[in-house]
Amino acid sequence: MTSLNYDIRDKLKRLNVFEKIIAVNVIIYVLGLVLQPLLGGSGHHSSLTWFELPSDFIDFILKPWTIITYAFVHYDFFHVLFNMIWLYVIGRMFLNLFSTKLALNIYFLGAIVGGLLFLFGYSVFPDIFNKGNRLVGASGAVRALLIFLCAYMPNMEFRFFTFNLKLWYIGVAIIILDIIGLFGLNAGGNMAHLGGALLGYFYAKQLLKGNDIGKGFERFMDAFVNMFKRSKSSPLKTVHKRKSKVAGYTKDEFKEFNKQKRIDLILDKISKSGYESLTAEEKEFLFKAGK
Repeated sequence: MTSLNYDIRDKLKRLNVFEKIIAVNVIIYVLGLVLQPLLGGSGHHSSLTWFELPSDFIDFILKPWTIITYAFVHYDFFHVLFNMIWLYVIGRMFLNLFSTKLALNIYFLGAIVGGLLFLFGYSVFPDIFNKGNRLVGASGAVRALLIFLCAYMPNMEFRFFTFNLKLWYIGVAIIILDIIGLFGLNAGGNMAHLGGALLGYFYAKQLLKGNDIGKGFERFMDAFVNMFKRSKSSPLKTVHKRKSKVAGYTKDEFKEFNKQKRIDLILDKISKSGYESLTAEEKEFLFKAGK
């Protein structure tokens, strides 16, 4: 293996989950550009039509996978550029505070709820929405992450040029813009944005009460991924070493429990007093935990 190949593989391994999602989105965007002239399509939405979410419910039933795949399809350069910039910024902030599995739950559930609200709008209000349109883009999923943060820790401040804004200010402004957008040319897209925002808000409020509404989805995805993993059989007998326990937990479990408890206390402090109220030690601990 050459040094260049090793460096590329090493960099790919170091990418966080949202940076990997960004890479997939960019690859699919380039693939769409390449395929469009090859398929002879002159329409704006032609090369990746099997991955777009149709507005007609019957069409969706025939292509159920599109409730997820549409969030990876972009045709316009500025559409994919701004979605990926938002995902990069919000993703880094999110992963410094929460686990990767929670982030993926919110991202994909945001895409699903956004897609379902899009279908709902076209089915219930046919006079407002034009039939035949298709939904593409990661905006609904990104909205879910952003509004989750705004609802979970509304008083946390976000640096905007030369002044600070509380997250809930940003969340309210974005929701207002999406509602106004329902009366514009991209009504279906804005409906999906609101679906993602609704999921993010509800998820945050339930998590503050101790209810993780994404656990069922997480188990489903784990089971789906495990279907494609080969079970490795070994003729050798495995000898399990008895682990010492503390209060009914192994040492690793007890350490992880204490770590999560400290993270929860810090997040609670952020939601009440803002990020700036943390001590340098707490900020460093949160940063390392996010890694």
